[in-house]
Amino acid sequence: MENLAAKAFELRKEVLDMIYRGKCGHIGGDFSVIDILVSLYYKQMNISPELTEDPGRDRFILSKGHSVEALYAVLADRGFFPKEDLLTYSRYKSKYIGHPNNKVKGIEMNTGSLGHGLSVAVGMALAGKMDQASFRVYTVLGDGELAEGSVWEGAMAGGHFKLDNLCAVIDRNRLQISGSTEDVMAQDSQEERWASFGWHVLHAVGNDINSLLTAFEKAKAVKGKPAVIIADTVKGYGVSFMENSAAWHHKVPSEEEYRKAVKELNERKEASYE
Repeated sequence: MENLAAKAFELRKEVLDMIYRGKCGHIGGDFSVIDILVSLYYKQMNISPELTEDPGRDRFILSKGHSVEALYAVLADRGFFPKEDLLTYSRYKSKYIGHPNNKVKGIEMNTGSLGHGLSVAVGMALAGKMDQASFRVYTVLGDGELAEGSVWEGAMAGGHFKLDNLCAVIDRNRLQISGSTEDVMAQDSQEERWASFGWHVLHAVGNDINSLLTAFEKAKAVKGKPAVIIADTVKGYGVSFMENSAAWHHKVPSEEEYRKAVKELNERKEASYE
């Protein structure tokens, strides 16, 4: 597991490079969600570059589509496309744009208009049930996104159809572009809300691979209802001056900030082996 922790810090550097070169991106959310993506793509999901057209593959929807840089970094590292493609991020005519683009191998659907991912994941999971297929569907939502009413329509449908092949993950970093989620649109208690829609509620430390994988295994064992993992994360995790700062929701580091961030991520990567 320490290797996956190190991998997550390595991929944060890829994200940092993309955003620094491209002069745009959502680095705070990228850094909070990347451990969740590493857990899914390296250990949990039945997915690989060879399976992208296989009807039995697991499906993943990044509902919080503005954190696409983290997804691009993971997909490139898993071999879905050459890592050199990341050099074109945010450039003219590049398909590697600021939200998931299904012209990129490994991305199931375009997202970014918040509130849609869960409903699409519900539809995919329901189709799987109707076809008696064995695949599972995963989606990651931002906690700021939960103010969208369509999320709760999807949650109601997921519970109604008892979709135990569906797992939603909440990147619960408690910050969004305009500040604290609890100031913008209070959400606690998350547990009570999801449970009232018929979901099995689990918790994880969202920046800890072991905790996440334990939660994902528990979600797989749930029968008769969908599972939601409330993953408590830190926005900007891995770089001290970015952590728990709403200012880094969408911000490009200066050259000095870039160098400091690289240094800290290298140190965190090395420490993860100890």
